[in-house]
Amino acid sequence: MTPQRMGAAPGEALVIVGTQWGDEGKGKATDLLADDVDYVVRYQGGNNAGHTIVVGNTVLKLHLVPSGVMYPRVTPVIGDGVVVDPGVLLDELDELLAQGLDVSQLKISGNAHLIMPYHRELDAVTERHLGRQKLGTTKRGIGPCYADKAARVGLRVQDLYDMKIFRQKLDVVLKEKNALLSRVYNRMPMKAADIETEYTVYAERLRPYIADTMALLHDALEAGETVLLEGAQGTLLDLDHGTYPFVTSSNPVAGGALTGSGLGPKHVGRVIGITKAYVTRVGTGPFPTELPVEGALGCLAKGGPEEADIGRRMADVGKELGTTTGRRRRVGWFDAVLARYAARVNGLTEHFLTKLDVLSEFDELKVCRAYRYQGEEYEHFPPHQSIFHHAEPVYETLPGWRTDITAVTHYHDLPKEAQAYVDRLEQLAGVPIRWVSVGPARTQTLERG
Repeated sequence: MTPQRMGAAPGEALVIVGTQWGDEGKGKATDLLADDVDYVVRYQGGNNAGHTIVVGNTVLKLHLVPSGVMYPRVTPVIGDGVVVDPGVLLDELDELLAQGLDVSQLKISGNAHLIMPYHRELDAVTERHLGRQKLGTTKRGIGPCYADKAARVGLRVQDLYDMKIFRQKLDVVLKEKNALLSRVYNRMPMKAADIETEYTVYAERLRPYIADTMALLHDALEAGETVLLEGAQGTLLDLDHGTYPFVTSSNPVAGGALTGSGLGPKHVGRVIGITKAYVTRVGTGPFPTELPVEGALGCLAKGGPEEADIGRRMADVGKELGTTTGRRRRVGWFDAVLARYAARVNGLTEHFLTKLDVLSEFDELKVCRAYRYQGEEYEHFPPHQSIFHHAEPVYETLPGWRTDITAVTHYHDLPKEAQAYVDRLEQLAGVPIRWVSVGPARTQTLERG
């Protein structure tokens, strides 16, 4: 692998986006690309998502800090569209410092919104209150924080540096939150003075990292430097374009990279979709190609003992546990309908295919090429949620390769069945697959001609 062949052109931004329900392996792709860029920018989400990066014997699990923090020449940026829990961020920085990493280059937008204690409390009690209709959130306060942002009562990072404004805003919003917590959910009200004291400490520790990140990125591009925009979660969790209401509270799609960073469309040269060789999902919501997996939180997965065994093996071999929550992920066969949808929504220019090695377990592989509902086939994402919720996958079957491919170093040395599988996914998705990952390490990435 030659990282320089993966990166952006001088003065150009590129976007990395998950094409499924998140957990596609964006951390590894970002890690490889970061070798050849000057800035790595998180543009949305919060600590409800994570990236796992493997470098040698070191495994890093990042939740807020952009992946580029590992490289001294890269400036990691937390953009306007991210919601920041300052306590979590500082803990993560302390962990990185303990591993010998320099975090001094980190820049945080003053326009990013703050997750407050009442956001976390409301997230938890609301989810419990929903009962069987719960969304499966991480209970980290992400949704309530974005809700306050939309309602224009949110507190931003820059408010930390004028405590008079901070306290005025806090008093106004806490009056409403305490009424909700105490009268509806029977919880103890929160004290503004305690919150102010806590966040004053955060402010002093975060001060060296605060910057006008939009100006920083524009100046960098004008100087011929390169910017990588990395999203959290995935396309099908997008607030506007995902499987609503079982979605996140922000826009992981490529369009969200622009609003969350402050860049314009002319700056983006390429959009790389990160796609698993199968599909996973954390939390509740529809999942047409799902296989039964014991212990996974989700909807009703169809199938008998054979399908359950395949699902269990797929989850075990793929180590399908959420980076942030530790929850067992739901698993299923590759869904080309979702792949085509993600290609359209994001304007994908290429794919990075991950975890092909996990499928070495199976004699046969299924690929969903379309959905069937009430006798009609849908090759593209259905126009109504009821169709998607009740859609039956239309499968085609491909032969497996049943041999370990984790030591393969050149794409054309893969078994012919593995190459045929990749070829078929590319045909069905309609976007070139440029890289194929056969393991978690950087060296286990094959470039496809």
